[in-house]
Amino acid sequence: MFIGRERELKFLEDKYTEKKGQLIVLYGRRRVGKTETLREFCKDKPHIFFSCTQTTGRVQLAKFSARILKEDIPARQYVSEFADWEKAFRAILDLPYGDRKKLIVIDEFPYMCRGDKSIPSILQNLWDTAFKDSNVMIILCGSAMSFMEKELLAEKNPLYGRATGIYKMNKMGFYDAARFFPGYSARDKVLTYAVLGGIPHYLNQFSPELSVEENIKRNILTKGSVLYSEVDFLLHQELRETPIYNSIIEAVALGNTRLNDISQKSLVENTSKTSVYLKNLMELGIVEREFSVDAGEKEKANTARGTYRLTDNFFRFWYAFGFANLSQLEDGDTDGVYEYLVGPALHEFASLAFEDVCREYVRELQKKNELPFRYAKMGRWTGKTTTVRGREAENRIAETEIDILAISRGAKEYLVGECKFKGSAFSYSEYLDTAAKLAPLREKAKFYYALFSESGFDDRIIAEAQTKEELSLFDLETIVNLNR
Repeated sequence: MFIGRERELKFLEDKYTEKKGQLIVLYGRRRVGKTETLREFCKDKPHIFFSCTQTTGRVQLAKFSARILKEDIPARQYVSEFADWEKAFRAILDLPYGDRKKLIVIDEFPYMCRGDKSIPSILQNLWDTAFKDSNVMIILCGSAMSFMEKELLAEKNPLYGRATGIYKMNKMGFYDAARFFPGYSARDKVLTYAVLGGIPHYLNQFSPELSVEENIKRNILTKGSVLYSEVDFLLHQELRETPIYNSIIEAVALGNTRLNDISQKSLVENTSKTSVYLKNLMELGIVEREFSVDAGEKEKANTARGTYRLTDNFFRFWYAFGFANLSQLEDGDTDGVYEYLVGPALHEFASLAFEDVCREYVRELQKKNELPFRYAKMGRWTGKTTTVRGREAENRIAETEIDILAISRGAKEYLVGECKFKGSAFSYSEYLDTAAKLAPLREKAKFYYALFSESGFDDRIIAEAQTKEELSLFDLETIVNLNR
């Protein structure tokens, strides 16, 4: 059963129904579900779906010709293979689809270009002279992020400015990922998301009929399972020097977020080299460089600033528990690794993913116009803050962070959010710590507070929330079951 991707499908459907010709570029990291989404879109439509392979240009042309010539076009009566790419692409105009769009999907388009670098120029010429005014929809799909962004869509490329739609597919959000496991409890949905993230290929490896523990054992920690070798396979496919990348990813997964710390932990010679490796991982969608929500462009331009984190939850899980214990897993000690290493730490491990879930929840509330104000930006806040506790307490300046800070346009209103994924209730003292953050700004702006908790709230917080309209409480069931 196909799950999610409603926005992507709507985008494609809207383009399909437009009268003019369409040249769509759709791309995203591997495993994100591009091919499955395109196949779902093509259902019930006459179409050609061509998957490129890593082969020579001559072989690729022969395969493409064979696929086109399966259709009832005039050329099939005269040739068994097109002489060149220009003739092969031009044959799209002869597809016998009547009044319906002549739809063709070229999956892994970078492989086609690698075999023949003239292909973008050939397509550009055909687009300008024939396709753009015809009832044609060509979708170019690719996983090679750097090629798609820096070459195909770059100003120097012949196809620059020709695309009628450009869509970068990202990982699924929590609410779509949770739909893979309709029978799971709210807590188990968060745990599963913390382990697998929003990559459909990973989500499909887990059985909704098995517990989270049994799924982790069978489908991640057992040698021979798809996810056991997934990280190693992907890195070898995309990168050279995989031992260095392994060290860097492991350093980030274990909580080293600053460039200097990552460089030291991974034993890379200097930060400039580490920065290059991290840049490559960012291009693959595995690592991201994160800034405080209020950071300016000058700070973001400084390569020494910002923190690094893994965007892929499964990579984070694998380097925390799989890669670190690979020798034991190779020996078949799956139960032991889970019982003594994964199980005791899984709940705390999931707390970071829970923050992501809560931020997604806030975004959904904004869409529903259910927040006290409309924010202009929202994310994690980090910095120095002065805290004041009690009338006689001294002011303290300390490094701190806020899980969620939403700021209105003009910074007249703030929403401060704190997320607790733990086995005990959100305590009143924890609420006071949250309320004390950014206290000096309360003189100039209106502040609201949102507390998110897996295990509910103590009585004092509940009583205060009943009398303060600026304080909102969200328990786990409310957060997870937003769309019910």
